[in-house]
Amino acid sequence: MNALPIHRAELSRADQLADLAVAALIDEAELSPKPALVDRRSSGAHHDMHLGLMQASALSLWPAFQQMAEAAVRRGAIDRTLRETLGRLGREGEADMLRTTGGVNTHRGAIWALGLLVAGAALDPADGSASGVCRRAAQLALIDDPHADSAPSHGRAVAQRYGSGGAREQAQRGFPAVTGQGLPQLRRSRAQGSGEQNARLDALLAIMTTLDDTCVLHRAGPEGLQAMQQGARRVLEAGGSASLAGRRQLQALDRELVGLNASPGGAADLLAACLFIDGLEPALGHVSRSI
Repeated sequence: MNALPIHRAELSRADQLADLAVAALIDEAELSPKPALVDRRSSGAHHDMHLGLMQASALSLWPAFQQMAEAAVRRGAIDRTLRETLGRLGREGEADMLRTTGGVNTHRGAIWALGLLVAGAALDPADGSASGVCRRAAQLALIDDPHADSAPSHGRAVAQRYGSGGAREQAQRGFPAVTGQGLPQLRRSRAQGSGEQNARLDALLAIMTTLDDTCVLHRAGPEGLQAMQQGARRVLEAGGSASLAGRRQLQALDRELVGLNASPGGAADLLAACLFIDGLEPALGHVSRSI
């Protein structure tokens, strides 16, 4: 069940999409047991975050997502004007988030990913397929925003040191970790009767198997990234989150990543993106499920 139920008859499309984006963030935060991430059990590898903070952060972003969707509906075209508007609204949303969290960066990457996907979904109500939404989001991501913050960041430092494209490259390529890894695994695990929470954990792990997660690279370098990718594969190869062997591998991965201080925050953001896309049809009622 989504964290925020949507009553379609009472809400505009922009409101529905903002609700869905916030629900995806809350559902990702509450999903347990995630390796080295904030969840219902613990703060994982984070010392400045907890579940309540993640929930409050997600809720603080509703106005930004709603305004992004509205801007896409009004503009109705993928162009520099819309891209600059989305960038401005994203920066305003980030400021609201930081005020809510007391300066803790809980969802900066998620604002980027979900903001583009919200706009992508709003631009064409008749096409809510993963491929269509992600394609439009990629077209927006490929447009430079001259007002974007160029200050040093962890993501830029990781990109320079390790050559990883990070969240920007994922968006510009149409979120391949979501369409090629997360969503297919989510649906496979559901079809196998794994249960919704286990299917979502499996989707997160599938994303982790191939993602060059800049959060992990920043915190633990290539050693941490290799531990994340290989450990996630071991869980899935053992039968996934719904199996006893898979759960034991998941516990081992959690211990290893916490020990390395390696939190897969980039994968968590992409799981939220995966849940957003997966929820489009049940939330809005008429879009395609095809990838």
